[in-house]
Amino acid sequence: MTYNAARALELLQKGSGYPNATFREGQEVAIRHIVEGRGRLLVVQKTGWGKSFVYFIATKLLREAGNGPALLISPLLALMRNQIAAAERMGVRAATINSDNTDDWAQVEDKLMRGEIDILLISPERLANERFRAQVLSVIAAQISMLVIDEAHCISDWGHDFRPHYRLLERIVKSLPTNVRLLATTATANDRVMNDLAEVLGPNLGVSRGDLNRTSLTLQTISLPSQAERLAWLAQQLAVLQGHGIIYTLTVRDADQVADWLKTRGFNVEAYTSETGDRREELEQALLTNKVKALVATTALGMGYDKPDLSFVIHYQMPGSVVAYYQQVGRAGRALDSAYGILLSGQEEIDIADWFIRSAFPTREEVAEVLGALEDAADGLSIPELMSRVNLPKGRIDKTIALLSLEAPAPVAKLGTKWQLTVAKLSEAFWERAERLTELRREEHRQMQDYVGLPFGEHMGYLIRALDGDASLVTKPALPQLPTDVNQALVGEAITFLRRSSLSIEPRKIWPAGGMPRYGVKGAILSNHRPQPGKALCIWGDAGWGGMVRQGKLQEQRFSDDLVAACTKMLREWNPQPEPTWVTCVPSLRHPELVPDVAKRLADALGLPFHMVITKLRDTPEQRTMANSTQQARNLDGSLVRNGQPIPFGPVLLVDDMVDSRWTLTVATWLLRSNGSGDVFPVTLSLKGQDE
Repeated sequence: MTYNAARALELLQKGSGYPNATFREGQEVAIRHIVEGRGRLLVVQKTGWGKSFVYFIATKLLREAGNGPALLISPLLALMRNQIAAAERMGVRAATINSDNTDDWAQVEDKLMRGEIDILLISPERLANERFRAQVLSVIAAQISMLVIDEAHCISDWGHDFRPHYRLLERIVKSLPTNVRLLATTATANDRVMNDLAEVLGPNLGVSRGDLNRTSLTLQTISLPSQAERLAWLAQQLAVLQGHGIIYTLTVRDADQVADWLKTRGFNVEAYTSETGDRREELEQALLTNKVKALVATTALGMGYDKPDLSFVIHYQMPGSVVAYYQQVGRAGRALDSAYGILLSGQEEIDIADWFIRSAFPTREEVAEVLGALEDAADGLSIPELMSRVNLPKGRIDKTIALLSLEAPAPVAKLGTKWQLTVAKLSEAFWERAERLTELRREEHRQMQDYVGLPFGEHMGYLIRALDGDASLVTKPALPQLPTDVNQALVGEAITFLRRSSLSIEPRKIWPAGGMPRYGVKGAILSNHRPQPGKALCIWGDAGWGGMVRQGKLQEQRFSDDLVAACTKMLREWNPQPEPTWVTCVPSLRHPELVPDVAKRLADALGLPFHMVITKLRDTPEQRTMANSTQQARNLDGSLVRNGQPIPFGPVLLVDDMVDSRWTLTVATWLLRSNGSGDVFPVTLSLKGQDE
C-alpha cells in the first residue's frame, strides 16, 4: 500500500488541534512502516511522545484505502477513554467493549459488523471471554487489518503491571495471517522486556526506540518514615506547588485517607481508585479541566492517562519497580518546561511491597487444594462452590484459577459457570517461572530502594540506565529542591486526624451459600434481624490507633484507657439513632476477659448498663484462620448461643475487638434481634489489617 505523507500530516494536525503541528522524530517513520506493510513493529518512546497518533493515523490511512478495522488491546479504562477522544478528533470511528459498558455491547457489535467502526479497543481480559471470542472476534478476525498492542511491556513475564491475560496475545500473535499488520507500543522496556517481546512478537520484529530522557522533570526523593510526617509534608507543599497533579499511593485505603486529610486542610482533591466506580470518568475530566488541585490515585489512574500540563506527580510511598515508577512519574511535564516528580518514602512500603510480591502467584499448596477440590467434583465447581470446599480467600481462588487457565495446555477449563479439570497436567515450568519472577520482582524492589537513597540531581540518569537507555544527555534539574523538613505542629494535627478516623461496618444482607444448617437460616437475612451500619475505630496495626490495638491484644492482653476514650468520642460524634440503652459484647473462649473488659469500660464511660447475654459453646478456630467468607460463616454455625440471661429490650451496642468477615457480628445480631432486643449497632476497635 502506498503511504500518503500529506494526508498523514493533515490527520496529525486535526488530531492534535494544532494547524502547524509537525511529526516528532520517529513518528512518521513508524506510521509509514505500518501502512506500507514492512513487518511487525515495536515502538518504545517516552510518555507524551505521541504513540497513539501512530496507530490512529495508520488506522485512518488503512481504512481510507479500503482495508478492514484495527483491533487495539489496551489495559486501562482511563486509557481507552483518552484514546477514543483523540481518535474522534481526526475522524477515526473508535469504540470499546469493556466491563464498564455492557449495555453498549450489542450496539458496538452491530456497528462493527456493518463496517461502521474503524478501531475496536478491548482489554486483554476480553480475549478470555468465551462469548467475545465466539461472537465477535471469530467473525471479524478475517477482516482485521492491524493488531495494536498498547502498553506492550505487559506481554513480558513481568512488565510494569503484570496482567496475566496479556499472555493470551502470544497465542493470538502466532495465529495471525502474515498480511495482518502488528504494532506494539510502550514507554518502558529495558533489555529484558525487549527480549521477551521479541520472543513473543517475532524474531524479525522492527524496533523504533527513542530517548528516555525527560528534561522537563525535576526528580527528588524524600524519606519520611511515618504517615503523619508525609501527610504534613503534603499539606505544606500542596499549598505552594503551582498547577495541578497526581498523588500516587500503593493502596486504596491510603488513597482515601490521604484525600480525606487534604480535604480537611482545605484542598480540592479527590481519591481515584479501583473502587471509584462510575465516577472515574468524571474525576478524570475534573483533573483535565483543572477543577481539582490533584487526584490521589492508585495505579487505577496510570498508563495512558494524558494531561500534558500536569505540573507534579508525588508518590506517597515507593512503587515496586523502576519500570512502574518511570511509567507513573512520566505523567507529569509532558507539555511544560518544568514539573516535579517527588517520591516520598515511608516505613510501611516495604511490608506492602512484600505482600504484593508474595501474593502474585499461588503457592503449591493453594494449587493442590483447588485442583483437589475439582478432582472430587465430576461436574466441576463454580467459584462460590470452591469457596465452600477450600479454605482460601476468594481472591486467591480467583488468581489460582486465572493463572492455571492461561497455561498452555491448561489444567482447568470453564464450562458455563463451572471450572473443570482437563487432561493436561500443570507443568513444572509454571513453578520455575513463578520462582524466577518472584526473585526478579524482589531485585526490582531493591533497585527502587537504591533510587530512594540517591542525592538530588542523580535520579533521572539512574532511571534511564535502569531501563537500559542512554543517560549521556541528562541535564541538571530545571527546578530547585523542595523542602524536606516538616512543621511539627502540622505533624501533630496529622496524628490527631489519623486517630479520629472512623470506618463504617456495613451489615451483611444474605446468609452464605447453603445457609447455616445448625441455626436453620438461609437466603436473605430478614431486615429486622440484621445489624445497623456500625463503626470501627481504626485499621488493625495502622497509623493512628491501629498500633495501640495490636499492642493491647498481642502484648498487654488489655486495651488501654486511651482506646476506650477514643471509642467513647467516636460514639458521641456518631450518635446512632435510636439511641442505645445498653451494651453487650461478642464472647470468646480463647480470650474470655479481653473484650468484655473493654466493653464494660466503654459502657461505664457512656453511662449505660453492660449485660453479657451471649456465650460461645465450642472452641472454633480463630476467624482469621478461615480464609474466605463461606468458611468463616460455617466456622461459626451453632457456636454462639444465648447464655440464659434476659435480653433487655432496646437498642444495643455490640462490641468486639476486630471485624473481618462480619459473620460474628451478623450471627450475634441475629441472636439478639430474634430474642427481643432492639436495633443492634456494632462497634469494634479495628478492622482487619493486611498483616493480621
